[in-house]
Amino acid sequence: MTTTPYALHTALSLAASGVPVLPLRRGKVPFGNCPACADNACGGRPNMKTPGPCRCPGVCHAWAAATADPAVIVSPAWAAAWRRAVCVGYHPGGAGLTVVDLDDADAIAWARTALPATRTVPTTRGQHWIYRGAMRSMNAVRPGVDIKSTMSYARYLGPGTGHMANLPDAVRALTIKEPSPALPAPHAAVVPTGTAGGKCPHRTPAYLERGIAMAEQHITEAREAVHATVYRTFLAVLSTHGRCGCLTDTHVNRLFTAAQARGETPRHCTDAWTNALTTLGL
Repeated sequence: MTTTPYALHTALSLAASGVPVLPLRRGKVPFGNCPACADNACGGRPNMKTPGPCRCPGVCHAWAAATADPAVIVSPAWAAAWRRAVCVGYHPGGAGLTVVDLDDADAIAWARTALPATRTVPTTRGQHWIYRGAMRSMNAVRPGVDIKSTMSYARYLGPGTGHMANLPDAVRALTIKEPSPALPAPHAAVVPTGTAGGKCPHRTPAYLERGIAMAEQHITEAREAVHATVYRTFLAVLSTHGRCGCLTDTHVNRLFTAAQARGETPRHCTDAWTNALTTLGL
């Protein structure tokens, strides 16, 4: 007789409630992509509910792998990940939820005065405040406060206590950033001009959008070495799309905005973009 690992048992219980789950490895991070999905070569996977170009059955593409389908959760393709998993993650936005991640006592004190009470889950250093309703995810919306909802994952730490409130405007407002007047000028003249007549030659019209969205997520989730992460992300985007003529100022602005939300200055963003262009000979 075999026993179900605790992480897998927890995941199946959550899935039965309609919460999309995924295994997390040491460091509380998702498992890396399989060789077929490395560097997003498969085109990515928007989520487990919307068909995309990726047909990989494994635990690839981080939050986008999260599913509430028990057949997928217990499948052989996921078995090795569950054996190595140290905890369970879930996609809050996929469950119609938003997690306000409060990292320290100061952040908790702020939330108690600025936000309506809701379900609360203790974390290692602070608390998760969970609201009913999905929204855009963003890290560092204020000191010690991250927002985890769509295109993000959170660690499951138990059911928590308290009644879950509806997502308030005060939380939505945290992700609204004033546009920087310095953003358009630095890179308006350095978006590569491709030779493909402005048409992206990749396999699906949504390929570029998924690539930019995943690049934004990669920058947003950087916890350390932010400068290096921003540069490597810019380099990856340009290596894929820099010669096909499909990048626009709007796409680059999104990447710059994500980087500035992690503390990068407009000058750092411009320098990283220029260095990536130079490295690739664009």
